[in-house]
Amino acid sequence: MSSKFLSLNPEKQERIMNAALKEFAQKGYGNASTNEIVKSAGISKGLLFHYFKNKKELYLFLYNHFVDVLKEEFFNELDFTERDFFQRMKNLMILKSRLMVRHPEVFDFMMAATMETSEEVKEDLNNANAEMMQSSFGRLFENIDLEKFKEGTDIQRTINIIMWTLEGFSNKEVQKAKKHNNGLHDFDEAFEEAEVYIDMLRKAFYKE
Repeated sequence: MSSKFLSLNPEKQERIMNAALKEFAQKGYGNASTNEIVKSAGISKGLLFHYFKNKKELYLFLYNHFVDVLKEEFFNELDFTERDFFQRMKNLMILKSRLMVRHPEVFDFMMAATMETSEEVKEDLNNANAEMMQSSFGRLFENIDLEKFKEGTDIQRTINIIMWTLEGFSNKEVQKAKKHNNGLHDFDEAFEEAEVYIDMLRKAFYKE
């Protein structure tokens, strides 16, 4: 399916994906309408279902496709020469904010996907996210200087604590954005607050 779609004229591909991104981001999976998607993309419904057998297949294709696109950009631009763990974490956030500005529609869709409640796609999204985290984790922290951590530190568990803390903070900010109907590109204040947590964690786990 995806190979057939990706062989389409690039301009038509972009119209279909942009229309689907907007519809899913604004309405969520359950309420999104393929009628609105084809209308916005300027194509027939028959053509859409020639490439995607149903709405679920289209949705999951979009999610996996843009995860791959963002991962490629992210790892191409991340500075792996920075060996300080906590500075690497700050760089991750800065890079993420740049990608948000560069691809606001994609991040709006991704934010909606993290809060998706439809049982039809929820398990698939969780599995895709777990696979993405597992494949990316080692790359994120390669070449880190472990000598800066306090003596006797269990590095793996410490990294888990730090990542869980920042993930919890990120989830809280996503929920706040949803409540106030803000886009992901309005998170400048949240990034500043996250830096405070990172500095606190640095003092807790690094040598004096």
